[in-house]
Amino acid sequence: MKKKFLLASVAVATAAAFALSGCSGGSSPEASGGKTQITFWGWAAGYDKSVDLWNKSHPDIQVKYEQIANGGAGGYDKILTAAKAGTAPCLAQVGYETLPSFLAADALQNVNEYVKDSRDQFADWVWGNVGVNGDAYGVPVDTAPMGLFYRKDLFEKAGIALPKTWDQFASAAAAVKAADPNARIMNLPSDPYLYAGFAWQNKAPWFATKGDAWGVSLDSKANSEVASYWQGLQAQGLLSSYPAFDAALYSAWSNGTVWAEVGPVWSATLIRDNAAASSGSWAVAPMPRWGSTDSVGNSGGSATAVTKDCKSPKEATEFALWMSTNADSVSNLIDAAAILPASKAGLKNKALDAPVAYFGGQPIYQLFRDESAKVATSWQWGPVMSVTASTLGDGLGKVANGSGTYQQALDAAQKATTDALKTQGFTVAK
Repeated sequence: MKKKFLLASVAVATAAAFALSGCSGGSSPEASGGKTQITFWGWAAGYDKSVDLWNKSHPDIQVKYEQIANGGAGGYDKILTAAKAGTAPCLAQVGYETLPSFLAADALQNVNEYVKDSRDQFADWVWGNVGVNGDAYGVPVDTAPMGLFYRKDLFEKAGIALPKTWDQFASAAAAVKAADPNARIMNLPSDPYLYAGFAWQNKAPWFATKGDAWGVSLDSKANSEVASYWQGLQAQGLLSSYPAFDAALYSAWSNGTVWAEVGPVWSATLIRDNAAASSGSWAVAPMPRWGSTDSVGNSGGSATAVTKDCKSPKEATEFALWMSTNADSVSNLIDAAAILPASKAGLKNKALDAPVAYFGGQPIYQLFRDESAKVATSWQWGPVMSVTASTLGDGLGKVANGSGTYQQALDAAQKATTDALKTQGFTVAK
């Protein structure tokens, strides 16, 4: 399936990404003076320091780190354009949701032989996010299990019990509105990747590989259950309707008109950095569960991917594994980028036990460490996520302004995704 997946789509799937002319940067020579030299493109905070730590202790394999724009802000286009020209860096930071699109562009190379002895250093589900059909095209760096961020002061003052299930969350939403008619428990999920986390938790996949074909299931019964839940809260006026990542939402978190956020681990820094006035008032609890099913969703995470142009894939993979597992490197990434490490060794890092002042001294990363073991394992991203996410995002925006429903958003994304796969030469399972 992999060869057909790659070859059938190379010419069409990345036409837009490769429309940029010329080469926007390339890899430096990978063998010089008896040393292996590897170029690494990325943008996350702290990556440069981890590279420095490696270079000091590995004189025969030197990594040159080059900071590029965030993937969605042009970084991915830069990498793909270089891959088209045959001058991609050896390593590149690639989000899990985007990695299948890089595979469709034939921009990565299989590194199974170099990671086979290290697979047990990461949870199996994480490896599923760095490849297709059991193959690996990079090394996981971090994950993003979801949790319930909430205004502890407001819940306690109103005497509202912390919800442990989604049924209890609905009851708490009504209680919040009753306690303060101007307040809402949460903003409606309108970002497609955040919304994916709720589907993920309910084991409602969007994509699956079936032999030589891709299956698309955004309109499945399990997905409709998630849509129906959020539609019900919205219909009762129990959610706020601010745009995702908007200053108005941040103000609502700060002034107490939105009391909670069910989001990934990195929401901790999002809330901290944009709602400073409510410092000390927030706490974190496990994500509400669907009934008695003890699973959580994931919304984010990235890999250190090995590109097709890398002439030293063994050494590149050795570095990538080190960056994700070495105690000093992981401590650096936790401190600089507030990541939750993907590796089992990283999850034991004591930096995750530190109290977080913004959250009243609660060591919140201990909770996310525990929750990471409960992430549902069946999720797989697809090769046309730019289409899927854009269409779903448009539909969720219509939910926010009252001109559409969650189910309509899913149906539109299902059709657009299926059409895009067919247009780009993929076989789509019926």
